[in-house]
Amino acid sequence: MKSKLALLKDTNMVDFAMDIYKALNGTEEVPQNMKDRRGEVVTRLRKLQADVDPIIKCLESPNVVRNFRQDKAFNLQFLQEDFSIGADHVEALFQYAKFQFECGNYAMAAELLQPYRTLCTSTERNMSALWGKLASDILMQNFEAAREDINKLRDAIDNQTFAPPLVQLQQRTWLLHWSLFVFWNHENGKNDLIDLYMSPPYLAAIQINAQHLLRYLAAAVVVNKRRRTVLKDLIRTIQQEAYEYSDPVTQFLESLFVHYDFDGAQQQLKECEDVIDNDFFLTACKEEFVENARLFIFETYCRIHQTIDIKLLAGRLNMDIEAAEKWIANLILNARLNAKIDSKSGTVVMGTQTQSVHEQLIERSKQLSVRTFMLANTCVGAGRA
Repeated sequence: MKSKLALLKDTNMVDFAMDIYKALNGTEEVPQNMKDRRGEVVTRLRKLQADVDPIIKCLESPNVVRNFRQDKAFNLQFLQEDFSIGADHVEALFQYAKFQFECGNYAMAAELLQPYRTLCTSTERNMSALWGKLASDILMQNFEAAREDINKLRDAIDNQTFAPPLVQLQQRTWLLHWSLFVFWNHENGKNDLIDLYMSPPYLAAIQINAQHLLRYLAAAVVVNKRRRTVLKDLIRTIQQEAYEYSDPVTQFLESLFVHYDFDGAQQQLKECEDVIDNDFFLTACKEEFVENARLFIFETYCRIHQTIDIKLLAGRLNMDIEAAEKWIANLILNARLNAKIDSKSGTVVMGTQTQSVHEQLIERSKQLSVRTFMLANTCVGAGRA
């Protein structure tokens, strides 16, 4: 509760802070400085309401909004000429939205920032409004809207033609962090996380400024069976950054796919469970992660062995023998494994492993791309000759 009070100190949520203070100290009285602070907030609120009232009334009219265009300068001129609404009123709208955000009224803040963005001609202010909208949607747990906000912010950051590189790096780093709240709470979030984190500008931002985010990229790839195609690039990045950052999640992938160290992978999988239990974003996907990590170990082990002892495999998977045998049997029944169980000898006998149609298609597409590139270079060289 003390931590909550410290957090609320710089916000306008004074009534909430007072309630916490009363509960913490077992009293109905609050310090004078909290009463003074409340008076300042109420005074500021009334002033902002008076400043913003004309533009809000104007924007509430469907006829006004219907006449808006993509051209923000036109919208401002239209409001100025027909309703005497000027740049000061637009600025007041921004300040009022920010004030409502600081009061904890996130729904109103998000609602006010929408029309503000149709009128704001300042690139910097527009960017602030986008961040404010994303923050509001995250705090309301409106993750579908927040997902759209992330895409808009990404476009805005990437299209800042004259922004200094350091500013773009900082904003990309912020977006990578803020997106965690959205991606781990949205049904398609893990796909979105992989797409964002593996895109060249954002992967560079991770490598320069936020290597610790590799944990979340690695976890998203492990639990997302359809995105195995990025595994090689991910492991290469983990290797490159291992001198700067590693944890049990990244070490698990490195042990398994680089060193083929099954004992190490087994130990790191145990450590991964502790890490995930204490990670705000990953704790909900613990079972899914462990299941897919075991599948990774099993698939990798099967690639290099024809006959596998179930007892030994159970140890690799951190399972008892009976559970391991059932788990393997389910894989075979669901056509995810070309193998059979020999119960007498207590082994799994592997069948011939072949590439799926999808894998063959990807491989041939890669080969075609290389040949096209070589052919294009040959033609260019012949033309110059």
